[in-house]
Amino acid sequence: MAKPHVSPPARAFVPDLCEARAVLVVVVVAQLMAIVLTLSGTYYDRFSFERLALTSFFMQWVGLTSAAALCALRVWLNRLPPAWAATGVVVLVVTNTLVFSLIARMVMRWALPEMVGGVSTTLKDVWINVTIAAILAGGVMRYFYVQDQLRIKEQAELEARIQALQSRIRPHFLFNSMNIISSLIAVDPAAAEQTVEDLARLFRASLRETGLQVTLKEELDLCRRYARIEQQRMGERLKLDWQVQIDPERALIPLLTLQPLLENAIYHGIQPRPDGGTVTVRVDQDGDMLRISMTNPLPAEPAGASHGNRMALENIRHRLAALYGDRARVEAAANNNEYRVSLRYPSA
Repeated sequence: MAKPHVSPPARAFVPDLCEARAVLVVVVVAQLMAIVLTLSGTYYDRFSFERLALTSFFMQWVGLTSAAALCALRVWLNRLPPAWAATGVVVLVVTNTLVFSLIARMVMRWALPEMVGGVSTTLKDVWINVTIAAILAGGVMRYFYVQDQLRIKEQAELEARIQALQSRIRPHFLFNSMNIISSLIAVDPAAAEQTVEDLARLFRASLRETGLQVTLKEELDLCRRYARIEQQRMGERLKLDWQVQIDPERALIPLLTLQPLLENAIYHGIQPRPDGGTVTVRVDQDGDMLRISMTNPLPAEPAGASHGNRMALENIRHRLAALYGDRARVEAAANNNEYRVSLRYPSA
């Protein structure tokens, strides 16, 4: 069966203005602009609530219709290069402002002729509206362009960190694995063959595509293969307690999320202890959230806060945040002679 491959979300330069929160932002910004424009007019004329109402109506109408047009064209605009997409947005907003400025002047000439001057005044007002729209749209698109460039930079840095984590196999682990295979060839060829297969599967996973999501079952299988290699070296000192309370084939997880945590738990929590210990891996569901925890005993001199642990945790935290946003949580703490790492993220 083919493994699920979930690509990172497509890059979207033009924001989604179809959401309720985005519409609210448009309404608030349009109203603030109406208030600013009305107040600035008091330098030359007295303040008028009637003028404020008309300006607010015009700004809201232009803002909401522009947002609706951008919502309809967003998919097409996001297929263009950012510069062309930004130009398209500015042209759309300016054209929309021009059309509604002319319509508004015609309506006011019919309904409130005393507030509308001659043709030259009308053209001047329309030109002012269009200029303001062009400046505002250009400034907003410049902001989105800068944000887009920051996202690209952050994504590149994130992918570099993920690749560093995925490509990292501790030299001592490789050295120990080779020694294990060498010692098993003569006494237990089947175990030596199994160890080679487990090691090959781990290396294959470390070279797979950055950002790949796999089933939890596949990730747990990698963890078991890693633990099996370490048990060949540590024997009864290493014990694993797997408490998987959900169907692991129905949940997704970024590739090589749990294996580095298990590696740290064994290296920092079990290996320094003469009597070894138990690493407990627990997976359960809390509503629409998946909860995963990994617990290991602390040695006499705790090494759980080492640089290796921090690097793995930070990479995993960034990976989950990139996929699930603020709902993802990664926590680590030492308590009651145990070190626990907990992951929590949406299961769908």
